[in-house]
Amino acid sequence: MGDITLTMNGAAISGREGMTILEVARENGIDIPTLCYLKELTPIGACRLCVVEVEGSRMLVGSCHTPIAPGMVIQTHSPKVLEVRRVLIELMMASHPDSCIVCEAANCCELRMRATDLEVGLPRFRTRLRYFPLEDENSNIIRDMSKCILCRRCVTACYNTEGKKMFSLAYRGFESKVIYDLDKPVGSDETCRDCDTCISLCPTGALRQPIKFGQRKKGPVLYVKG
Repeated sequence: MGDITLTMNGAAISGREGMTILEVARENGIDIPTLCYLKELTPIGACRLCVVEVEGSRMLVGSCHTPIAPGMVIQTHSPKVLEVRRVLIELMMASHPDSCIVCEAANCCELRMRATDLEVGLPRFRTRLRYFPLEDENSNIIRDMSKCILCRRCVTACYNTEGKKMFSLAYRGFESKVIYDLDKPVGSDETCRDCDTCISLCPTGALRQPIKFGQRKKGPVLYVKG
């Protein structure tokens, strides 16, 4: 594969054919925020937080799934891009439960980290919260879908790891939800084995492992903005 030369944030850089804008940016030390993207999984562009400005494009493009092309001129942190990212985070926070202080994932929540990085405080928007009953019937996984931000990591990860679609996305608009089966609680232990893949990849507190008898609860991972 040949090298491709492009311009990113005013500097000439190069990447290899088949690389995405996000991959080239990270290879060159440029941090583009993401929530749904994981290097090991197929990019789906669900969160749109990785959008960048490409000269000649009428709209911002998702950097996680857009391949580079010769002569591309890209801005990853222009005022327009930053404003869109802040609005996206605000919209997620506006429909997210206001219970961070008691959430087990509070200090390692990627949503809060991105909000801190983008200097997003209390959301300006007013909307109804997404509420779903807690699902704790399975001894391997607890699902609190009220905290789900629809990043779809669990959907992709479960399929890639186990080779089966245990989770999928259903409904539309505000009612969109990651479901199991025909929107049933995750039932018996045979349904979901103790692999922890989706739990470890969840960016919020929507998925967590039950504290079993004799198991010591892990302490929080503190996040300090550099």
